[in-house]
Amino acid sequence: MEGLLSFILAGLALAGSPGPATLSLAATGAAFGTRRGLGYMTGINLGMVGVMAITASGVVGLLLALPGATPVVIGLSSAYFAYLAYRIATAPPLTEAGEQRRQPSFLAGIALSLVNPKGYAAMAALFSSFVLIRHRLELDVAAKIAVLAIIIAAVNIAWLLLGAVLTRYVQDPRSNRIINVTFAVLLIASVGVALLF
Repeated sequence: MEGLLSFILAGLALAGSPGPATLSLAATGAAFGTRRGLGYMTGINLGMVGVMAITASGVVGLLLALPGATPVVIGLSSAYFAYLAYRIATAPPLTEAGEQRRQPSFLAGIALSLVNPKGYAAMAALFSSFVLIRHRLELDVAAKIAVLAIIIAAVNIAWLLLGAVLTRYVQDPRSNRIINVTFAVLLIASVGVALLF
């Protein structure tokens, strides 16, 4: 496989950088803990496999080429991220009372991946810039999906744990609220940055 190391490094940089998915995972870890965020993380991971397949097949390019489709897609994505940021910002501190609050679900994770503009941009860059297996397009796409799925799973676990670690060190309800609101604001900001590019 040609260029595998470069592909892995680029994949780590793009998947690991702060964005809507990674920041929402850190926020979920901070607001609900690692264990309660695993289903959400699994949904994000599987949703990203879908994003890879959609990107590799060219469906995204066709959809966005339709007149008027881009503003609708951006509007729906923005509304979903605003809802998610609200849920994170208003989550109670991770205490006995907070345990009763419903954490983001597996399906919410899939939905986040499917509407995440950074995910599509990153996958388009990775799929178009690297060739792992020459003259065998289907094997090249399969290899890229397999490598990226491993990278994304590892990166997402790290972000979920980071959020949970922050909460462990800050048990004070006021400080916990500040962390949750900060993650919610960063989530909205990351969506804005992703939409600019």
